[in-house]
Amino acid sequence: MPNFLPINTILVPQGAEYKAVCRGLSGVTGSIPTVVAIPVGMKPLLKYLQQSPENGQFLASKSRVLIMGICGSLSDRHTVGDIVLYQDCVYQGKQQECDRNFTEQLHSFLSQKGSLVKALTSDRLIWSAAEKRRLGETLAADVVDMEGFTALEFFNAAGVAVAMLRVVSDDCQHNIPDLTSAINSDGSLNPFPLAMGMLRQPLAATRLIRGSLTALKVLEQVTNLLFSGNKLE
Repeated sequence: MPNFLPINTILVPQGAEYKAVCRGLSGVTGSIPTVVAIPVGMKPLLKYLQQSPENGQFLASKSRVLIMGICGSLSDRHTVGDIVLYQDCVYQGKQQECDRNFTEQLHSFLSQKGSLVKALTSDRLIWSAAEKRRLGETLAADVVDMEGFTALEFFNAAGVAVAMLRVVSDDCQHNIPDLTSAINSDGSLNPFPLAMGMLRQPLAATRLIRGSLTALKVLEQVTNLLFSGNKLE
């Protein structure tokens, strides 16, 4: 099956999310996009986009960029394993929109399996369930990530069509471990503080790991679906 949209580039946070997308594309024949691992967080991502050697490819005329990954839910309507397609992203009262036509094409291709959502981008990890629910209510946002707004602001300014597809890895009913100290200033993950953060909150850590594994499996499946035509289980 051809790369139906077509999508030139997939950007996905480095680490497990990047690996899941690559697994989803392995074995797919025909035209597949370039997959680029991006740093976690707003500032590291902006620096990367401005300085990346792939910049010319991202910004080529008529190029289409799909941003994939996992996200946290701010609403009871979205639970672990749910596929979400962003309509827009908000950050500190500002808003950036995804390409409407591109998003609608993805939505119809997924047979309405993905929910259309409003996303919040945060410059820090939102780990507390109470804070998630409060942000969801006060900002009328459905999900939270740490890169979306920055990516949209960069690509919208350059006139590049962007869609964003993520899978929910943690709900708004339970805390996840506070892993803030595990995210380095360059957007990479530091294994030792990550392990310590998990050990300090074993129940929350178990829940996060289980939710992440579920979300990563769906991320792999939906990537494969987009480029091979196989249906989601």
